[in-house]
Parts: sequence; C-alpha cells; structure tokens
Amino acid sequence: MSFSGDGKLGEKEWDEKELRKYAEDMIAVTVPVNQRVEGKQKVLDFAAVEKLLRAAHVISLGNCGCRTRMKKCDAPLDVCLCMDKDAEGMIKNGDARAVSVGEALDVLRRSHEAGLVHLAFTNRGDVKPWVICSCCSCCCHALSSIVRFNIPEAVTESERVAFQDVEKCNDCGVCVGRCQFRARRMVDEKLVFDRARCFGCGLCVTVCPTEAISLVERTTL
Repeated sequence: MSFSGDGKLGEKEWDEKELRKYAEDMIAVTVPVNQRVEGKQKVLDFAAVEKLLRAAHVISLGNCGCRTRMKKCDAPLDVCLCMDKDAEGMIKNGDARAVSVGEALDVLRRSHEAGLVHLAFTNRGDVKPWVICSCCSCCCHALSSIVRFNIPEAVTESERVAFQDVEKCNDCGVCVGRCQFRARRMVDEKLVFDRARCFGCGLCVTVCPTEAISLVERTTL
C-alpha cells in the first residue's frame, strides 16, 4: 500500500482553516481492530463497535470522501460506514449501499490490513458516533490536522499507547511504514519511537515480526 503522507503540499490539499473548522464540529476516536481503546470521551473496542453496528437499524457503505477528493494514495476507497439516519440519507442519494453487520466488520478487518486507522466520528453534542471510517494521514482531514498542523482536538487519542520492548526489537523498520502519526522513524538503521506522537491505533502491533510492540495504558508509563 502506498501512502504519500510526507507533509508536502500536492495539487489538492486541505488548508489549515478548513481543517480547524472540521475539528470544531467533529470528534474522532481511534478504533483499532481487536484492541480495547478508551478515548477521553468514549470507550470503543472492536466488540463495542460490533455492538454499535448491530444496534443500528441500517448501515451504509460508501467511498471515503477524503481519499476520493485528494487521490494521494492507493488505499481502499470503499471503507466509509454510516449508521441510521445518516446511512439512510447516503443510500437515498445514491452515495452508498446498504450492508449487513458482517459485511461492515469485514470492511474494518480489510482496511486494517491495508494499514488504515479506524476513526469513529461524532458531531459535538451527539451521544454516539454516526460514521466509522478507515483513514490515512495523506488524505484524511482528521489525520492531516494532526500530522501537518498539530491540531490536537481533531482526534481523541486512546488511553493506550504503544510500548516498545527494545530487547525484542530488531530494528527492521516494518512498523515505520504502518504509522500514520509519524511516531516511528529510522535513524542510522535504528528505530526511533516518539511516544508523544502515538495515538494508540495498534497498526504497528499487528505487523511486528518479533512481537516487540504492545499497547499499554498511558498511565503506566
């Protein structure tokens, strides 16, 4: 999978004013597959997401609006899940199709394998999320807010953070390409991990060949 999240401005790009407007209106919470994530405002794990989807009377699947607009990577497009009223509107307008809970969960697993971060978006003031999308830092407005302009309110970090076991780590760098938050980089063939930039999405955990990475509660470090 090819991402272009190098921070360089392309032909199409979010501007800071637009990103700050999004951050004012919506809250995004990371939702890693099979990892429990407790956000500052919501608790969401894969089981909780499944419960959320099963409680919805209709679920729609459409293309990611950000990647459709930006076209800066070859990540999957059909990963945007809406629920209830918003799903009905998307289906009615021909922007999405109705899917079952099983299909929706398969979408989350597929996008995780592609290296995308699962974000549950909630309009400020709402009780529950209305959309779950799988995002990349080169196209997604929420992740762009973090990576390019350091707008912390754009994404609610999880209560967990990656822990690096330096004795197990072989500095292979596989995790670097998976990190959408740029918390990992190679320096002189050695892995450097910036914990302050880690949002606890879990993408690095599932590709580490030596099982040197795990998610732990932030308060324990």
